[in-house]
Amino acid sequence: MKFFDTHAHVNFNAFKDDGEAVLLRCLQAGLSVVNVGSQYSTSKRAVDYAHKFENFPKAKPSEEGLAFGGDNPISPISPLNPLDSKSLNLLNQKPLEPLSPFNPLNPIGIYAAVGIHPVHLKKGSFTHVDPEELTEEEIPTTGEIFDYGKYLELARDEKVVAIGEVGLDYHHFEPIDDIEFLKNLQKETLLKFIDLANEVQKPIMIHCWGVKSSKELDHTRTDAYDDLLEILEKHPVAKRGIIHSFIGSYKTANSFIALGYKLGLNGIITYGNGYDRLIREIDLKNIVLETDCPYLTPRPLERGSRNEPLFVEQVAQKIADVKNISLEQVANQTWKNACEILGL
Repeated sequence: MKFFDTHAHVNFNAFKDDGEAVLLRCLQAGLSVVNVGSQYSTSKRAVDYAHKFENFPKAKPSEEGLAFGGDNPISPISPLNPLDSKSLNLLNQKPLEPLSPFNPLNPIGIYAAVGIHPVHLKKGSFTHVDPEELTEEEIPTTGEIFDYGKYLELARDEKVVAIGEVGLDYHHFEPIDDIEFLKNLQKETLLKFIDLANEVQKPIMIHCWGVKSSKELDHTRTDAYDDLLEILEKHPVAKRGIIHSFIGSYKTANSFIALGYKLGLNGIITYGNGYDRLIREIDLKNIVLETDCPYLTPRPLERGSRNEPLFVEQVAQKIADVKNISLEQVANQTWKNACEILGL
């Protein structure tokens, strides 16, 4: 079985010591990965990683007996077993068959998406807290000003398969924020990235989160998806894209599907049965898999442990269980969906 993690962040600091080894394990398992940028520096790093692995060999076993690409199970290659230097040196050997993002016969590879996460439009920081994770993380935000020319140069790269992540985040507002100003800034920036996506004729990877528990910010709770739908209806993305980490209702899901978008599902769906109805009622052809690693580690893996792309299989298993279909069916269809929406 082949899996496709359409939204990962191995380009983040959580993987600074072993990012190459993590991605090498993915390719050895036949797993494709899109590393997604959240600002210019991580976008550039995602592109660099994609090129680092573009000549990874396909279809021949290594001396240790691992297979590269093909329909090989993920389980024999454990994320908990570090690769030795001999394995890492495979990256520098003469390629047997280069991986091209535009070759439908050989789409296994490491790809990139470039964009500005909406939280990075405000300079400061926020505390990342998830009830399903054991640790809190203070994340600095850059206050980045969108530079169309710089992102256009990145977006034209052949290893960039999507523009993102970009979008609307009404979750991380604080009481001291000028909320309407930040909302408008996020919308204006999203429109610029839509223009960019249409210029380079690539799909868009959209972050949208409108849930906030603080009572003084209740007015921000439910309108992010509504605002996003209005923007996408009035300003269409030619190649459509993925609604990353979808946590909306069945009705909202159908609205995005009607516009031609795929829904990205990740470890959130494994935290209980809250999304079981959505999984049952949405056709599998409209779903892509993702991890959003290093965050949102799926169950039954240990709470608080670092997520990584290989764990996307747990997300697929949850979908298979809820739909009462085989894991292979989920793997095959979501692989096809990812290749279709990303133009691979």
